Amino acid sequence: MKLKVRNVQLTTGGPLVAVLHEKTAKALGIFPTDRLHVRRMHKKEGANCVINITKKGVQEDEIGLFEEVIKKLKVSHGVHVEVEQAEHPVSIQFIKKKLEGKELTEQELDLIVKDIVANELSETELTYFVSGCYSHGLSIKETVALTNAIVKNGEQLHFNKGEIVLDKHCSGGVPGNRTTMIVIPIIASLGYKIPKTSSRAITSPSGTADTFEVLAPVTLNKKKIEAVVKKTNACIVWGGGVDLASADDKMIKIRHPLSIDPTGMLLASIMAKKKAAGATHVLIDIPWGKNVKIETKKQAKVLRKGFLKVGKLLGLKIKVLLTDGSQPIGNGIGPALEATDVISVLKGDGPNDLRQKAIFMATEALKLIGEKDAEEKVIQALESGKAYQKFKEIIYAQGGLKHPNIPKAQFFYSINAKQEGKIKEINNKKIALIATLAGAPEEKSAGVYLRVRVSRWVKKGENLFTIYANTKQNLDTIKRQLKELDPIVYE
Repeated sequence: MKLKVRNVQLTTGGPLVAVLHEKTAKALGIFPTDRLHVRRMHKKEGANCVINITKKGVQEDEIGLFEEVIKKLKVSHGVHVEVEQAEHPVSIQFIKKKLEGKELTEQELDLIVKDIVANELSETELTYFVSGCYSHGLSIKETVALTNAIVKNGEQLHFNKGEIVLDKHCSGGVPGNRTTMIVIPIIASLGYKIPKTSSRAITSPSGTADTFEVLAPVTLNKKKIEAVVKKTNACIVWGGGVDLASADDKMIKIRHPLSIDPTGMLLASIMAKKKAAGATHVLIDIPWGKNVKIETKKQAKVLRKGFLKVGKLLGLKIKVLLTDGSQPIGNGIGPALEATDVISVLKGDGPNDLRQKAIFMATEALKLIGEKDAEEKVIQALESGKAYQKFKEIIYAQGGLKHPNIPKAQFFYSINAKQEGKIKEINNKKIALIATLAGAPEEKSAGVYLRVRVSRWVKKGENLFTIYANTKQNLDTIKRQLKELDPIVYE
């Protein structure tokens, strides 16, 4: 059948979707979620689209195409295309198999991932896959197979064969814990490659990519990333800006709304990104504590065991550290404030807790590759200014300014102690929420500047933290909720 294209000017962010008038669908024997093969006139190649059906907005002689299909077919509004019924992807049968609690083979997982990358699966079908993995779990064999499938069906960074390539990952949940941006230049300044593909914040006030973006562009293509690493030994980029483990990014979008993190899928997600980035040695930080992603030491140990097993089967050398996540690290919480902390540490100052944890992490990374006198070398790289010089090189190589102008918020509001006493707890989730309500990470200068720590004795009227925002409305929203949002607990 020949139909005229209507650009519906909508996007799915992935799956290929087309819309038919109900009478046209009936004539073709098409039902909602069926597939239709759409191709340009007299062309063999086309796209298999998931079909939506409507009574309005699309005429009987038209097919409404979402932006992803328009882009893939390179067609414009008003031109004609050929359509015919298409089969559902075979991988749907494997998704059903997982929902029934059966183990998937390497080939089955590879086909599912291929279809995810090609946008052949609808969001509903992808959701069922994630649900099956959540309900029935993934065996170690399945986890390794899923990791390899994600790597195989995406871009990969390539470096010299036999060369040591380090990587670092943190499971997250601790506000201000921006050690990665300090560890990377330390390691790179000592002559080792350490390309870092980082995430943006999903629910937190800032991800590493959000913070580094204050200083330099983080959306780089594969060719540019490899050039930056060749020049500086390192990079700090947004993983979503290049198709490294792109299938994983699509699955994360599905997992996020319900905070579903099946252990096997979580392990595959992290390890795929490391392998795709060319890593040979990986340091993993699992902070655990109250109001963090990993709340108990028992959970942290289970996760560590999983990382070590999967890493070994993937041929990667892994070290997993369980660290204290009971309170924020550093003073700044939010992109610009965190960037200021990082630069301060690299220049030889504080915050001291951020500095000490970064030294510890960098030391452990060097020990992982067999470097002697590791801690001494790390401290020397910091105190000599070598690490800060390397940091500036990375910024400049990625397209940043030699002297970056860190933005400052227009408004601020300080929270002072209403009583004298010793601080028992600083609630990670509440202080992170305050920073996001202030506008972080979208507003780079928004966030919270924390001035106290657990076990600190404070006097009445002493400044505990300051909230920064670019609109009075955001500050007013926080002020109204301060009673419920107060993150400071006294003994």
